[in-house]
Amino acid sequence: MALPRSDAERELARLVRAHDRWRGREVFNLLASENAVSPTARRYLASDLAGRYTLPLSTAFDGETIDNIYAGTRYTDRIERLANAAAARLFRARFATTRPLSGHIAALSALVPLLPRDARVLAIPPEQGGYDGYAPGYVPALLGHSIRPLPAAGPGHSVDAESAVATIRAERPQAVILGQSFFLFPYPLREISEAAHAVGALVFYDASHVLGLVAGGEFQDPLAEGADVLFGSTHKSFPGPQGGILATNREDLFAQIDPALVWRVFDNAHWNRIAGVAQTLLEMERVGPEYARTIVENARALGRALHDRGLPFVAADRGFTRSHQLHLDRAGLRERHGVAPGALARRLERQRLLIDLVGRVGTAEVTRLGLRPEEMPRLADLIVRAGLLGERVAPEVLAWRRGYRSLRFA
Repeated sequence: MALPRSDAERELARLVRAHDRWRGREVFNLLASENAVSPTARRYLASDLAGRYTLPLSTAFDGETIDNIYAGTRYTDRIERLANAAAARLFRARFATTRPLSGHIAALSALVPLLPRDARVLAIPPEQGGYDGYAPGYVPALLGHSIRPLPAAGPGHSVDAESAVATIRAERPQAVILGQSFFLFPYPLREISEAAHAVGALVFYDASHVLGLVAGGEFQDPLAEGADVLFGSTHKSFPGPQGGILATNREDLFAQIDPALVWRVFDNAHWNRIAGVAQTLLEMERVGPEYARTIVENARALGRALHDRGLPFVAADRGFTRSHQLHLDRAGLRERHGVAPGALARRLERQRLLIDLVGRVGTAEVTRLGLRPEEMPRLADLIVRAGLLGERVAPEVLAWRRGYRSLRFA
């Protein structure tokens, strides 16, 4: 017999339905950190796997060697093997794991077992587009690492090969972490890796933002170009549910990483998420190259269209981007239009257009919906009319958005 729902339960149901309607059917999402999950992967997220708990760990107990503390895992074990094999194929790796619960935890899963607590690490500073998690007060403080800046300069926070090599030779770190929150262009990875390996340093490539582009062969191939370990989030340019992936070609490194996943960095994995990520990996094997190529084409086309309409972006002389991101010229925006990125984002949100409040515009999700480069001028018109001219364009956005009822590349 079903119990009557409380007022709070009814309110929760209303909020979830409203969110699904708002974000799923009524806005164009241009947030660089988000994407749309395929219907099949969403079904797996809501499957019985969501409530299951397993502990795959080879250990001795009462004189018996066991591979998993729990029974009933015959299918979860096979799902994980399928997911890991797909990840290894897609990222051209010998070894991969889909267990990490996020990109940040995937980073910890590599850094904790592979680096000593007093390691000197080079990473791009947040003020130069780097990930805040690698700033001195965060992961380095947690793990006892000494963090030093790897410079990224100019519009787009690009890493120059000559400057990076000189920094590596001068600092002689134990590790170099490549990865940015503001991420427009590939790295000179071969030169950086050669210099890092010459001083005995490992190269970690945090592909959180560009993982979908790497999977599609569109951005760069980190492991083939010299990175020792690749990791990242599975919900940005990669169109999966939130989670993390870690991959490497080095058996010696994976032999240290894999055992550290249990009871060190985390305990149980989320098996419904692993099934959803597996589905996304398999989808990307089929459509990844076209999907990644279209994301970048859309980003460059949208950048040109917005720039031509008076909205300033960095790196215009370099085609704006080679990734899914565009970066507003924040100083130019204030000088030319008297508005900060945050205020611009709030204006756009009221008209059903979403960008983030720090000046990034992303094309991963609108590409997943099916928008093509030839439609970017129309999208740019709506953004400029709503953001700069203060026009009410929400009805036009809603009518256009409702024409996309299913995902492409899924």
